[in-house]
Amino acid sequence: MSNFDIIIIGSGPGGYVAAIRCAQLGMKTAVIEKYNTLGGTCLNVGCIPSKALLDSSEHYHNATHSFAEHGVDVKEVKANIKQMIKRKNDVVSQTCDGVKFLMDKNDITVFTGLGSIVDKTTVKVVGSDKKETLLQTKNILIATGSKPNFFPGMEPDKKRIITSTEALNLAEIPKKILVIGAGVIGLELGSVFNRLGTQIDVVEFAPTITPTMDKTMTKELTKVLKKSGFKFHLQHKVQKVINTGKGVKLVALNKKNEEVTMEADYCLVAVGRKPYTDGLGLENVGLSTNDRGQVEVNENLQTSVPNIFAIGDVIKGAMLAHKASDEGIYVAEFLAGQKPHINYNLIPGVVYTWPEVASVGKTEDELIAEKKGIKVGLFPIKALGRARASMDIMGTVKIIADAETDEVLGVHMIAPRAADLIMEAVVAMEYRASAEDIARICHPHPSYSEAVKEAAMAATEDRAMHI
Repeated sequence: MSNFDIIIIGSGPGGYVAAIRCAQLGMKTAVIEKYNTLGGTCLNVGCIPSKALLDSSEHYHNATHSFAEHGVDVKEVKANIKQMIKRKNDVVSQTCDGVKFLMDKNDITVFTGLGSIVDKTTVKVVGSDKKETLLQTKNILIATGSKPNFFPGMEPDKKRIITSTEALNLAEIPKKILVIGAGVIGLELGSVFNRLGTQIDVVEFAPTITPTMDKTMTKELTKVLKKSGFKFHLQHKVQKVINTGKGVKLVALNKKNEEVTMEADYCLVAVGRKPYTDGLGLENVGLSTNDRGQVEVNENLQTSVPNIFAIGDVIKGAMLAHKASDEGIYVAEFLAGQKPHINYNLIPGVVYTWPEVASVGKTEDELIAEKKGIKVGLFPIKALGRARASMDIMGTVKIIADAETDEVLGVHMIAPRAADLIMEAVVAMEYRASAEDIARICHPHPSYSEAVKEAAMAATEDRAMHI
Protein backbone atom coordinates (compact mmCIF):
# COMPACT_ATOMS: atom_id res chain seq x y z
CA MET A 1 0.00 0.00 0.00
CA SER A 2 1.47 3.36 -1.12
CA ASN A 3 1.83 6.14 1.45
CA PHE A 4 1.53 9.85 0.66
CA ASP A 5 1.58 13.16 2.48
CA ILE A 6 -1.45 14.27 0.47
CA ILE A 7 -3.84 12.70 -2.01
CA ILE A 8 -5.82 15.02 -4.25
CA ILE A 9 -9.05 13.74 -5.79
CA GLY A 10 -9.57 15.63 -9.07
CA SER A 11 -7.07 17.09 -11.53
CA GLY A 12 -8.76 20.32 -12.60
CA PRO A 13 -7.22 23.78 -12.09
CA GLY A 14 -7.75 23.38 -8.36
CA GLY A 15 -6.40 19.86 -8.04
CA TYR A 16 -3.40 19.93 -10.36
CA VAL A 17 -2.21 23.36 -9.15
CA ALA A 18 -2.53 22.19 -5.54
CA ALA A 19 -0.51 19.10 -6.43
CA ILE A 20 2.30 21.15 -7.96
CA ARG A 21 2.50 23.48 -4.97
CA CYS A 22 2.44 20.55 -2.52
CA ALA A 23 5.28 18.90 -4.44
CA GLN A 24 7.25 22.16 -4.52
CA LEU A 25 6.95 22.26 -0.72
CA GLY A 26 8.38 18.77 -0.34
CA MET A 27 5.23 16.70 0.11
CA LYS A 28 4.86 13.26 -1.43
CA THR A 29 1.83 13.92 -3.59
CA ALA A 30 -0.70 11.86 -5.54
CA VAL A 31 -3.55 12.89 -7.83
CA ILE A 32 -6.55 10.73 -8.68
CA GLU A 33 -8.42 11.45 -11.92
CA LYS A 34 -11.32 9.35 -13.16
CA TYR A 35 -10.87 10.35 -16.81
CA ASN A 36 -7.95 9.39 -19.05
CA THR A 37 -6.85 13.00 -19.48
CA LEU A 38 -5.88 15.46 -16.77
CA GLY A 39 -7.19 19.00 -16.42
CA GLY A 40 -10.78 18.51 -15.33
CA THR A 41 -13.74 20.39 -16.75
CA CYS A 42 -11.81 23.60 -17.40
CA LEU A 43 -9.20 22.15 -19.71
CA ASN A 44 -11.30 19.43 -21.34
CA VAL A 45 -14.87 20.72 -21.72
CA GLY A 46 -14.89 24.23 -20.23
CA CYS A 47 -12.63 27.26 -20.18
CA ILE A 48 -10.00 26.21 -22.71
CA PRO A 49 -12.14 24.68 -25.49
CA SER A 50 -14.76 27.43 -25.24
CA LYS A 51 -12.11 30.13 -25.60
CA ALA A 52 -10.61 28.30 -28.59
CA LEU A 53 -13.99 28.34 -30.34
CA LEU A 54 -14.67 31.92 -29.28
CA ASP A 55 -11.42 33.03 -30.91
CA SER A 56 -12.07 31.03 -34.08
CA SER A 57 -15.58 32.41 -34.43
CA GLU A 58 -14.34 35.95 -33.79
CA HIS A 59 -11.83 35.61 -36.64
CA TYR A 60 -14.64 34.51 -38.95
CA HIS A 61 -16.87 37.36 -37.79
CA ASN A 62 -14.15 39.92 -38.42
CA ALA A 63 -13.44 38.47 -41.86
CA THR A 64 -17.10 38.85 -42.84
CA HIS A 65 -17.85 42.14 -41.06
CA SER A 66 -14.81 44.36 -40.65
CA PHE A 67 -11.93 43.25 -42.89
CA ALA A 68 -13.24 45.26 -45.86
CA GLU A 69 -13.35 48.44 -43.77
CA HIS A 70 -9.75 47.81 -42.79
CA GLY A 71 -8.81 47.51 -46.47
CA VAL A 72 -8.49 43.74 -46.45
CA ASP A 73 -10.48 42.25 -49.31
CA VAL A 74 -11.40 38.58 -49.00
CA LYS A 75 -13.73 36.49 -51.12
CA GLU A 76 -15.90 33.47 -50.44
CA VAL A 77 -15.23 33.35 -46.71
CA LYS A 78 -16.68 30.17 -45.24
CA ALA A 79 -17.00 28.91 -41.69
CA ASN A 80 -15.52 25.41 -41.46
CA ILE A 81 -16.98 24.13 -38.20
CA LYS A 82 -15.20 20.79 -38.47
CA GLN A 83 -11.80 22.51 -38.69
CA MET A 84 -12.76 24.78 -35.78
CA ILE A 85 -13.60 21.72 -33.68
CA LYS A 86 -10.36 20.01 -34.75
CA ARG A 87 -8.30 23.05 -33.76
CA LYS A 88 -10.18 23.24 -30.46
CA ASN A 89 -9.41 19.58 -29.81
CA ASP A 90 -5.74 20.16 -30.63
CA VAL A 91 -5.60 23.04 -28.15
CA VAL A 92 -7.23 20.87 -25.48
CA SER A 93 -4.86 17.99 -26.16
CA GLN A 94 -1.77 20.20 -25.97
CA THR A 95 -2.96 21.81 -22.74
CA CYS A 96 -3.80 18.50 -21.06
CA ASP A 97 -0.48 17.05 -22.18
CA GLY A 98 1.14 20.08 -20.55
CA VAL A 99 -0.47 19.16 -17.22
CA LYS A 100 0.80 15.59 -17.56
CA PHE A 101 4.29 17.00 -18.17
CA LEU A 102 4.02 19.11 -15.01
CA MET A 103 2.95 16.08 -12.98
CA ASP A 104 5.98 14.13 -14.18
CA LYS A 105 8.31 17.09 -13.70
CA ASN A 106 7.24 17.48 -10.07
CA ASP A 107 7.30 13.72 -9.27
CA ILE A 108 3.56 13.63 -8.64
CA THR A 109 1.99 10.18 -8.82
CA VAL A 110 -1.15 10.03 -10.96
CA PHE A 111 -3.79 7.33 -10.54
CA THR A 112 -6.52 6.93 -13.17
CA GLY A 113 -9.86 5.79 -11.81
CA LEU A 114 -12.67 6.75 -9.49
CA GLY A 115 -11.29 7.98 -6.17
CA SER A 116 -13.27 7.63 -2.96
CA ILE A 117 -12.61 8.14 0.73
CA VAL A 118 -12.51 4.95 2.82
CA ASP A 119 -11.52 6.62 6.08
CA LYS A 120 -9.65 9.78 7.03
CA THR A 121 -6.27 8.32 6.01
CA THR A 122 -7.28 5.83 3.31
CA VAL A 123 -8.38 6.48 -0.27
CA LYS A 124 -9.56 3.86 -2.75
CA VAL A 125 -9.06 4.00 -6.51
CA VAL A 126 -11.24 1.87 -8.77
CA GLY A 127 -9.91 1.66 -12.32
CA SER A 128 -11.83 1.08 -15.52
CA ASP A 129 -10.97 -2.62 -15.15
CA LYS A 130 -12.71 -2.57 -11.71
CA LYS A 131 -9.38 -3.22 -10.01
CA GLU A 132 -9.18 -1.59 -6.57
CA THR A 133 -6.10 0.12 -5.16
CA LEU A 134 -5.87 1.32 -1.55
CA LEU A 135 -3.67 4.31 -0.74
CA GLN A 136 -2.60 5.68 2.63
CA THR A 137 -2.21 9.41 3.21
CA LYS A 138 -1.79 12.02 5.91
CA ASN A 139 -4.12 14.49 4.18
CA ILE A 140 -6.89 14.39 1.57
CA LEU A 141 -7.94 17.23 -0.74
CA ILE A 142 -11.33 17.09 -2.46
CA ALA A 143 -11.13 18.90 -5.81
CA THR A 144 -13.82 17.10 -7.79
CA GLY A 145 -15.35 20.20 -9.39
CA SER A 146 -18.85 20.47 -10.81
CA LYS A 147 -21.14 19.29 -13.57
CA PRO A 148 -23.85 21.00 -15.66
CA ASN A 149 -27.03 21.77 -13.79
CA PHE A 150 -30.61 21.46 -15.04
CA PHE A 151 -34.14 21.72 -13.69
CA PRO A 152 -37.20 19.48 -14.19
CA GLY A 153 -38.54 19.67 -17.73
CA MET A 154 -35.21 20.59 -19.32
CA GLU A 155 -33.30 17.34 -18.78
CA PRO A 156 -30.56 17.10 -21.44
CA ASP A 157 -30.69 14.12 -23.81
CA LYS A 158 -27.28 15.12 -25.23
CA LYS A 159 -28.68 14.97 -28.76
CA ARG A 160 -30.96 17.96 -29.31
CA ILE A 161 -31.27 19.11 -25.70
CA ILE A 162 -27.62 19.66 -24.88
CA THR A 163 -25.23 20.99 -22.25
CA SER A 164 -22.04 22.98 -22.78
CA THR A 165 -20.14 19.70 -23.21
CA GLU A 166 -22.11 18.71 -26.32
CA ALA A 167 -22.22 22.29 -27.64
CA LEU A 168 -18.43 22.28 -27.84
CA ASN A 169 -18.57 19.39 -30.32
CA LEU A 170 -21.45 20.24 -32.65
CA ALA A 171 -20.54 19.13 -36.16
CA GLU A 172 -22.85 21.63 -37.85
CA ILE A 173 -23.77 25.29 -37.70
CA PRO A 174 -27.45 25.30 -36.66
CA LYS A 175 -29.91 27.82 -38.02
CA LYS A 176 -31.27 28.49 -34.53
CA ILE A 177 -30.36 27.59 -30.95
CA LEU A 178 -32.46 28.22 -27.86
CA VAL A 179 -30.31 28.96 -24.82
CA ILE A 180 -31.85 28.47 -21.39
CA GLY A 181 -30.01 30.77 -19.01
CA ALA A 182 -28.48 34.21 -19.57
CA GLY A 183 -25.38 33.59 -17.51
CA VAL A 184 -21.74 33.29 -18.50
CA ILE A 185 -21.90 29.84 -20.12
CA GLY A 186 -24.99 30.55 -22.22
CA LEU A 187 -23.78 33.93 -23.45
CA GLU A 188 -20.28 32.71 -24.31
CA LEU A 189 -21.40 29.64 -26.25
CA GLY A 190 -24.25 31.63 -27.74
CA SER A 191 -21.65 34.12 -28.99
CA VAL A 192 -19.68 31.36 -30.73
CA PHE A 193 -22.61 30.29 -32.88
CA ASN A 194 -24.10 33.76 -33.25
CA ARG A 195 -20.88 34.86 -34.99
CA LEU A 196 -21.14 31.88 -37.33
CA GLY A 197 -24.65 32.87 -38.40
CA THR A 198 -26.88 31.01 -35.94
CA GLN A 199 -29.91 32.79 -34.52
CA ILE A 200 -29.59 32.78 -30.72
CA ASP A 201 -32.70 33.12 -28.55
CA VAL A 202 -31.99 33.30 -24.83
CA VAL A 203 -34.70 32.29 -22.36
CA GLU A 204 -34.08 33.67 -18.86
CA PHE A 205 -36.17 33.51 -15.68
CA ALA A 206 -34.71 36.73 -14.23
CA PRO A 207 -35.65 40.23 -15.48
CA THR A 208 -32.09 40.87 -16.75
CA ILE A 209 -29.21 38.92 -18.19
CA THR A 210 -26.22 38.15 -15.91
CA PRO A 211 -28.27 39.15 -12.84
CA THR A 212 -25.31 39.24 -10.43
CA MET A 213 -23.36 41.69 -12.59
CA ASP A 214 -23.22 45.44 -11.98
CA LYS A 215 -26.31 46.97 -13.62
CA THR A 216 -24.33 49.35 -15.82
CA MET A 217 -22.51 46.37 -17.32
CA THR A 218 -25.73 44.38 -17.69
CA LYS A 219 -27.32 47.18 -19.72
CA GLU A 220 -24.24 47.64 -21.88
CA LEU A 221 -23.80 43.91 -22.54
CA THR A 222 -27.48 43.55 -23.41
CA LYS A 223 -27.08 46.36 -25.94
CA VAL A 224 -23.94 44.77 -27.41
CA LEU A 225 -25.51 41.33 -27.79
CA LYS A 226 -28.78 42.64 -29.21
CA LYS A 227 -26.81 44.55 -31.81
CA SER A 228 -25.09 41.31 -32.81
CA GLY A 229 -28.44 39.56 -33.24
CA PHE A 230 -29.25 37.94 -29.90
CA LYS A 231 -32.91 37.83 -28.90
CA PHE A 232 -33.79 37.80 -25.21
CA HIS A 233 -36.93 36.36 -23.63
CA LEU A 234 -36.62 37.62 -20.07
CA GLN A 235 -38.88 36.70 -17.15
CA HIS A 236 -39.80 33.45 -18.88
CA LYS A 237 -40.11 30.27 -16.82
CA VAL A 238 -39.34 27.14 -18.83
CA GLN A 239 -41.96 24.42 -18.39
CA LYS A 240 -40.57 21.74 -20.68
CA VAL A 241 -38.30 21.11 -23.63
CA ILE A 242 -39.13 18.37 -26.15
CA ASN A 243 -36.85 16.70 -28.71
CA THR A 244 -39.01 16.56 -31.84
CA GLY A 245 -36.53 14.48 -33.79
CA LYS A 246 -35.26 17.16 -36.13
CA GLY A 247 -35.26 19.93 -33.54
CA VAL A 248 -36.66 21.04 -30.21
CA LYS A 249 -39.82 22.65 -28.89
CA LEU A 250 -39.68 24.75 -25.72
CA VAL A 251 -42.72 25.73 -23.68
CA ALA A 252 -42.42 28.59 -21.19
CA LEU A 253 -44.59 30.95 -19.17
CA ASN A 254 -43.95 34.66 -19.72
CA LYS A 255 -44.26 37.34 -17.03
CA LYS A 256 -48.02 37.53 -17.68
CA ASN A 257 -48.20 33.77 -17.00
CA GLU A 258 -49.10 33.14 -20.64
CA GLU A 259 -47.83 30.03 -22.36
CA VAL A 260 -45.22 30.68 -25.04
CA THR A 261 -43.84 28.10 -27.48
CA MET A 262 -40.48 28.36 -29.25
CA GLU A 263 -38.76 26.05 -31.72
CA ALA A 264 -35.16 25.62 -32.83
CA ASP A 265 -32.60 23.09 -34.02
CA TYR A 266 -31.05 22.69 -30.56
CA CYS A 267 -31.64 23.77 -26.98
CA LEU A 268 -28.58 24.55 -24.88
CA VAL A 269 -29.30 24.14 -21.16
CA ALA A 270 -27.02 26.64 -19.43
CA VAL A 271 -28.50 27.22 -15.99
CA GLY A 272 -25.23 26.96 -14.13
CA ARG A 273 -23.33 24.09 -12.60
CA LYS A 274 -23.62 22.01 -9.43
CA PRO A 275 -20.94 20.48 -7.19
CA TYR A 276 -19.88 16.96 -8.14
CA THR A 277 -19.43 14.61 -5.16
CA ASP A 278 -21.05 11.41 -6.47
CA GLY A 279 -19.30 8.27 -5.21
CA LEU A 280 -16.80 10.26 -3.17
CA GLY A 281 -17.55 8.40 0.07
CA LEU A 282 -18.12 11.48 2.22
CA GLU A 283 -20.40 9.47 4.49
CA ASN A 284 -17.52 7.16 5.40
CA VAL A 285 -15.89 9.98 7.37
CA GLY A 286 -19.05 11.63 8.65
CA LEU A 287 -19.16 14.38 6.02
CA SER A 288 -22.22 15.51 4.11
CA THR A 289 -23.19 18.27 1.72
CA ASN A 290 -25.38 21.29 2.38
CA ASP A 291 -28.64 22.09 0.59
CA ARG A 292 -26.66 23.40 -2.40
CA GLY A 293 -24.62 20.21 -2.66
CA GLN A 294 -21.49 21.92 -1.34
CA VAL A 295 -18.95 20.54 1.11
CA GLU A 296 -18.70 22.84 4.14
CA VAL A 297 -15.23 24.12 5.04
CA ASN A 298 -13.72 26.61 7.52
CA GLU A 299 -11.51 29.63 6.76
CA ASN A 300 -8.56 27.27 6.16
CA LEU A 301 -10.58 25.15 3.72
CA GLN A 302 -10.74 22.25 6.20
CA THR A 303 -13.84 20.13 6.50
CA SER A 304 -15.06 18.99 9.91
CA VAL A 305 -12.43 16.24 9.57
CA PRO A 306 -9.28 18.38 10.04
CA ASN A 307 -7.00 16.49 7.62
CA ILE A 308 -9.59 16.50 4.82
CA PHE A 309 -9.77 19.71 2.78
CA ALA A 310 -12.02 20.83 -0.09
CA ILE A 311 -11.60 23.52 -2.77
CA GLY A 312 -13.10 24.90 -5.95
CA ASP A 313 -16.59 24.22 -7.24
CA VAL A 314 -17.45 21.75 -4.45
CA ILE A 315 -17.37 24.52 -1.82
CA LYS A 316 -19.08 27.89 -1.49
CA GLY A 317 -18.19 30.84 -3.69
CA ALA A 318 -17.92 31.58 -7.38
CA MET A 319 -17.28 28.60 -9.65
CA LEU A 320 -14.11 29.95 -11.22
CA ALA A 321 -10.97 28.09 -12.25
CA HIS A 322 -8.65 30.75 -10.82
CA LYS A 323 -10.47 30.69 -7.48
CA ALA A 324 -9.92 26.93 -7.30
CA SER A 325 -6.23 27.32 -8.17
CA ASP A 326 -5.69 29.91 -5.45
CA GLU A 327 -7.49 27.70 -2.95
CA GLY A 328 -5.31 24.75 -3.93
CA ILE A 329 -2.19 26.82 -3.31
CA TYR A 330 -3.68 27.98 0.00
CA VAL A 331 -4.12 24.39 1.21
CA ALA A 332 -0.58 23.42 0.20
CA GLU A 333 0.97 26.39 1.97
CA PHE A 334 -1.24 25.96 5.04
CA LEU A 335 -0.08 22.35 5.36
CA ALA A 336 3.52 23.55 5.05
CA GLY A 337 3.04 25.87 8.02
CA GLN A 338 2.98 29.06 5.98
CA LYS A 339 0.40 31.86 6.26
CA PRO A 340 -1.35 31.98 2.85
CA HIS A 341 -3.85 34.62 1.83
CA ILE A 342 -7.00 34.77 -0.31
CA ASN A 343 -9.15 37.89 -0.58
CA TYR A 344 -12.41 36.55 -2.00
CA ASN A 345 -13.67 40.07 -2.66
CA LEU A 346 -10.82 40.54 -5.13
CA ILE A 347 -11.28 37.45 -7.28
CA PRO A 348 -12.04 38.84 -10.75
CA GLY A 349 -14.91 37.57 -12.86
CA VAL A 350 -14.92 37.57 -16.65
CA VAL A 351 -17.44 36.94 -19.43
CA TYR A 352 -15.62 36.16 -22.68
CA THR A 353 -18.08 37.71 -25.10
CA TRP A 354 -16.73 40.44 -27.39
CA PRO A 355 -16.08 42.91 -26.06
CA GLU A 356 -15.25 41.05 -22.87
CA VAL A 357 -16.84 41.86 -19.52
CA ALA A 358 -14.76 41.87 -16.33
CA SER A 359 -15.30 42.94 -12.76
CA VAL A 360 -13.73 42.93 -9.32
CA GLY A 361 -15.00 44.08 -5.94
CA LYS A 362 -18.51 45.25 -5.10
CA THR A 363 -21.24 46.34 -7.51
CA GLU A 364 -22.92 49.71 -7.13
CA ASP A 365 -26.13 48.07 -5.89
CA GLU A 366 -24.24 46.07 -3.25
CA LEU A 367 -22.57 49.20 -1.91
CA ILE A 368 -25.86 51.12 -1.87
CA ALA A 369 -27.45 48.23 0.06
CA GLU A 370 -24.59 48.52 2.57
CA LYS A 371 -25.39 52.26 2.82
CA LYS A 372 -21.86 53.06 1.76
CA GLY A 373 -21.12 56.58 0.57
CA ILE A 374 -19.71 56.21 -2.93
CA LYS A 375 -18.69 58.15 -6.02
CA VAL A 376 -18.70 56.71 -9.51
CA GLY A 377 -16.53 57.35 -12.54
CA LEU A 378 -17.50 56.22 -16.04
CA PHE A 379 -15.58 56.39 -19.29
CA PRO A 380 -16.79 55.13 -22.70
CA ILE A 381 -14.43 53.00 -24.79
CA LYS A 382 -15.46 54.85 -27.96
CA ALA A 383 -13.66 57.97 -26.66
CA LEU A 384 -10.29 56.22 -26.97
CA GLY A 385 -8.08 56.79 -29.99
CA ARG A 386 -6.93 53.16 -29.74
CA ALA A 387 -10.53 51.96 -29.92
CA ARG A 388 -11.27 53.98 -33.03
CA ALA A 389 -8.07 52.73 -34.66
CA SER A 390 -9.08 49.11 -34.11
CA MET A 391 -12.84 49.62 -34.68
CA ASP A 392 -13.61 48.19 -31.23
CA ILE A 393 -15.64 51.08 -29.87
CA MET A 394 -18.32 49.43 -27.71
CA GLY A 395 -18.07 49.30 -23.94
CA THR A 396 -17.35 51.33 -20.86
CA VAL A 397 -15.21 51.31 -17.70
CA LYS A 398 -16.76 52.03 -14.31
CA ILE A 399 -14.83 52.74 -11.12
CA ILE A 400 -16.59 53.00 -7.77
CA ALA A 401 -14.71 54.64 -4.89
CA ASP A 402 -15.42 55.44 -1.26
CA ALA A 403 -16.88 58.95 -1.02
CA GLU A 404 -14.71 59.85 1.98
CA THR A 405 -11.45 57.93 1.60
CA ASP A 406 -11.39 57.60 -2.22
CA GLU A 407 -10.45 53.89 -1.84
CA VAL A 408 -11.48 51.89 -4.90
CA LEU A 409 -14.30 49.52 -3.93
CA GLY A 410 -15.31 48.07 -7.29
CA VAL A 411 -14.25 48.15 -10.93
CA HIS A 412 -16.48 46.92 -13.76
CA MET A 413 -15.78 47.07 -17.47
CA ILE A 414 -16.90 46.03 -20.92
CA ALA A 415 -13.92 46.46 -23.19
CA PRO A 416 -11.62 44.71 -25.64
CA ARG A 417 -9.35 42.41 -23.59
CA ALA A 418 -11.15 43.33 -20.37
CA ALA A 419 -9.96 40.00 -18.93
CA ASP A 420 -6.44 41.44 -19.01
CA LEU A 421 -7.32 45.05 -18.23
CA ILE A 422 -9.12 44.11 -15.00
CA MET A 423 -5.85 43.04 -13.41
CA GLU A 424 -4.79 46.68 -13.04
CA ALA A 425 -7.82 47.12 -10.80
CA VAL A 426 -7.16 43.89 -8.89
CA VAL A 427 -3.58 44.93 -8.09
CA ALA A 428 -4.68 48.43 -7.13
CA MET A 429 -7.42 47.14 -4.84
CA GLU A 430 -5.16 44.51 -3.26
CA TYR A 431 -3.00 47.40 -2.06
CA ARG A 432 -6.07 49.49 -1.19
CA ALA A 433 -5.33 52.15 -3.77
CA SER A 434 -7.50 55.22 -4.21
CA ALA A 435 -9.06 56.36 -7.47
CA GLU A 436 -6.58 59.24 -7.30
CA ASP A 437 -3.71 56.71 -7.21
CA ILE A 438 -4.87 55.10 -10.46
CA ALA A 439 -5.50 58.52 -12.03
CA ARG A 440 -1.92 59.60 -11.24
CA ILE A 441 -0.31 56.55 -12.89
CA CYS A 442 1.01 57.20 -16.40
CA HIS A 443 -0.75 54.93 -18.90
CA PRO A 444 0.55 54.22 -22.43
CA HIS A 445 -1.04 56.04 -25.35
CA PRO A 446 -2.78 54.85 -27.39
CA SER A 447 -4.09 51.92 -25.36
CA TYR A 448 -7.30 50.50 -23.95
CA SER A 449 -5.82 50.90 -20.46
CA GLU A 450 -6.30 54.66 -20.77
CA ALA A 451 -10.01 54.05 -20.15
CA VAL A 452 -9.14 52.82 -16.65
CA LYS A 453 -7.16 55.99 -15.94
CA GLU A 454 -9.95 58.17 -17.33
CA ALA A 455 -12.62 56.40 -15.28
CA ALA A 456 -10.48 56.91 -12.18
CA MET A 457 -10.19 60.59 -13.05
CA ALA A 458 -13.96 60.74 -13.54
CA ALA A 459 -14.40 59.28 -10.04
CA THR A 460 -12.01 61.89 -8.65
CA GLU A 461 -13.60 65.33 -8.89
CA ASP A 462 -15.17 64.44 -12.26
CA ARG A 463 -12.01 65.40 -14.16
CA ALA A 464 -11.84 62.91 -17.04
CA MET A 465 -9.96 64.53 -19.92
CA HIS A 466 -11.34 63.01 -23.11
CA ILE A 467 -15.11 63.29 -22.71
